[in-house]
Amino acid sequence: MRNVLVTALLVPLIAGAISIRAENPKVLIYTRNGPTLDGKKGYVHDNIAANVAMLQQLGKDNGFATDVTDQPDVFTDANLKQYRAIIFANSNNRAFDTEEQKAAFQRFVRGGGGIVGIHSACASERDWPWFWAMMGGTFVRHPKLQPFTINVLDRKHPSTAHLGATWQWEDEFYFLKEMPKDLHVLLEGDLTKLNDPKKDLNEKSRPLAWCHEFEGGRVWFTALGHKKEHYSDPNLQKHILGGIRWAMTKKEKTK
Repeated sequence: MRNVLVTALLVPLIAGAISIRAENPKVLIYTRNGPTLDGKKGYVHDNIAANVAMLQQLGKDNGFATDVTDQPDVFTDANLKQYRAIIFANSNNRAFDTEEQKAAFQRFVRGGGGIVGIHSACASERDWPWFWAMMGGTFVRHPKLQPFTINVLDRKHPSTAHLGATWQWEDEFYFLKEMPKDLHVLLEGDLTKLNDPKKDLNEKSRPLAWCHEFEGGRVWFTALGHKKEHYSDPNLQKHILGGIRWAMTKKEKTK
């Protein structure tokens, strides 16, 4: 996918105690579906074009510019300094080709950069524990796509404030491992009625969206968004926009 730049006039993003840290914020939308750990071609979602188009439109409508790429050579200190956040938009498997690219990405996060992960982003870099800790876990499996109930645990966060106490949704229900204990869980999926022969009957719910502060940066992730049609759903759009806003900003220091 070739780089695309979308510019938009800056408008206020969030009122209150959260403010934009750059005058003209820009985000990098990263869609790489690299090879698997054994070098084979991995699964590529057919939702990527819809996901990218939605993110570009959100940028136009909400005052941030977007670049889009699937090329890992963008991960250099000089290039990344122009972005307020990096969005892993249904990326999968190998996200980086070199240790230098990984190091530049780490410096971006540690320098206060924001990270947003959408759906299969948690399946990127499956052999890099630092990436798992940053993203909030690493993908294990999912049962068949089906409807399920989502419990909204935080109704004040920018990415969930538009939702009620529960949200009825149809998707792949993602199971992750190596999840850090510091995650602020925003959405939790109800397992009690999930059609999943492998589920632990003693486990009643699993996190599906969360955020946390990580080594100086802000990271927000949602497991939702398997179907390309999902990206035209207003609730998912508001969910992802709120996550981008949160990741791009930093609380003002109290005087």
